[in-house]
Amino acid sequence: MTAPARTIPSQTKLVFCVKFRFSLWSVPESLPAAIRSRWPEMRVVLLEDATLLPPELPDTDIFVGFTLTPEQLAAAHKLKWIHVTAAGVTHLIRPDVKSSSIVLTNSRGIHAIPMTEHAIGMMVAMAHKFPDAFRHQAKQYWAQQEIWDGPPRPSELHGATLLLVGLGAIGSELARVAKALGMRVLAVTRSGRGDAALAERIVPVTQLDGILPEADYVVIAAPDTPATRHMIGVKQLAGMKRSAFLINVARGTLVDEEAMIAALKDRRIAGAALDVTTEEPLPPESPLWTLDNVFITPHTSSATEGLWLRQTELLTANLERWFAGRELINRVDLEHGY
Repeated sequence: MTAPARTIPSQTKLVFCVKFRFSLWSVPESLPAAIRSRWPEMRVVLLEDATLLPPELPDTDIFVGFTLTPEQLAAAHKLKWIHVTAAGVTHLIRPDVKSSSIVLTNSRGIHAIPMTEHAIGMMVAMAHKFPDAFRHQAKQYWAQQEIWDGPPRPSELHGATLLLVGLGAIGSELARVAKALGMRVLAVTRSGRGDAALAERIVPVTQLDGILPEADYVVIAAPDTPATRHMIGVKQLAGMKRSAFLINVARGTLVDEEAMIAALKDRRIAGAALDVTTEEPLPPESPLWTLDNVFITPHTSSATEGLWLRQTELLTANLERWFAGRELINRVDLEHGY
């Protein structure tokens, strides 16, 4: 496979096409405006709807969006680089992409700060039983004794053991903050390698089952790949402490949801805080809505006003590298899927 030839700004067409039901995830005009300001000679196109994409594809050099179908990719004869405005790119790890010379980059790292704050907030909420307090508040009931009686009783993060499943940008930032809060940090990575300054112990994913019983909080921050699907299942949930909490800010597919629901109903784990679920939006009939040991946020862990500022900084830096012939930031390994 040969590397695609780099272009110069005056001979480059860049197309933005990202439209989601959740407005924050759609590209704002400020991003293409910033690119036009930096490279006024470049042709920059912002499409408000995917139905407008087909006629633009044949002469597109760089595509910024979430996905392209196989038919769209086949029509993009000049395409050299796809930049995905999300961290997950499993949907693009396809034979047609892998066999092409197209470079694929993602937005890994831009969510590290807000998602770390969100995960810490989830752990604090579960430790101090904030969801219980809110339910009692809705009933105008002073539940001091009930909150204390539990189970489980309110606890502290200080001195508790955090197990990070994934030590990428989000896991690394979370480890740093958790250590500052006095938590003991353990981590699991695909290879068992990672920054030793971030965790007391780092083990390969093959040793996940052996390290789970040590954790008071298990935070899933791993990428969504075929190898990580349902990595937390019946066996792993059974290996967790009954007093442990499961926190998922990655993807719902990493957890066997039915097994997790069963474990939560039977109180085999203390609770779960979920920003992601297998099906999104979470269907109204899902038992997760009504379990009193579950705290749900609607996939908003990265939703802050800093999102598109960081997206703009990343894309601008990568375009600088593209035109200079340098290696791109966040180039995806098409074999591993991240």
